[in-house]
Amino acid sequence: TIMDVVVDLRKESSTFGAVATAVLSQENKEQLFVPIGCAHGYAVLSPEAVVFYKTDAYYHPETESGILYNDAELNIDWGIPEEKQILSDKDHLWPTFKNYTL
Repeated sequence: TIMDVVVDLRKESSTFGAVATAVLSQENKEQLFVPIGCAHGYAVLSPEAVVFYKTDAYYHPETESGILYNDAELNIDWGIPEEKQILSDKDHLWPTFKNYTL
């Protein structure tokens, strides 16, 4: 089971800055579409999870970008206490939503 999070980073969008969350699991069999220009992240809420996702292009690390997962302005509830969160080094290095530039 995962908590999937999408943040709209499209400045021209009427939903710019909006946060959408969805719980996805083997049991509910739900899927999520993330439009181009939106940030995507997830937190694993179960002891383990396998996540499959499709993209419209091959992965290019040099074009990767993101926003800070715990940005105070976005106030995302990841469903995991902060002291139990396990993050990659780069997750701590992304800019805040306010300072993000595409």
